[in-house]
Amino acid sequence: MPTHAPSARAAPSYPSDMTGEEWRILAPLIPPPKPGGRHREVEMRAVLNGIFYVLRSGCAWRMLPHDFPPWPTVYYYFWRWRRDGTWERLQDSLRTQVRQQAGREASPSAAIIDSQSVKTTEKGGLAGTTPARK
Repeated sequence: MPTHAPSARAAPSYPSDMTGEEWRILAPLIPPPKPGGRHREVEMRAVLNGIFYVLRSGCAWRMLPHDFPPWPTVYYYFWRWRRDGTWERLQDSLRTQVRQQAGREASPSAAIIDSQSVKTTEKGGLAGTTPARK
């Protein structure tokens, strides 16, 4: 039976699990434990695999299979990283790496401007011209 430890698995158990190469890219980007706090008792790779499982499958957090860390732990890291900007930093770092590998500038130089920003009213016409219903 698979365990939390990703090293105990010969191959990913789920299609959403990270490969070894993906983990090597993401591992340095994961925030370190808080100083002075308790030591982490779960592996961050297992936590990320749990987050990716929930996001890919669309299941509820409480339905996370038991071969991942406990669902409250996985949810805690998802929530904390969302609040502290970790997900944005991961995205920015990965985007920069992909752009550099493609021989492009590290940061995008173009932006998309929304052309559908014309203000409209909720009702067509004046409210006073609508006959009252009886």
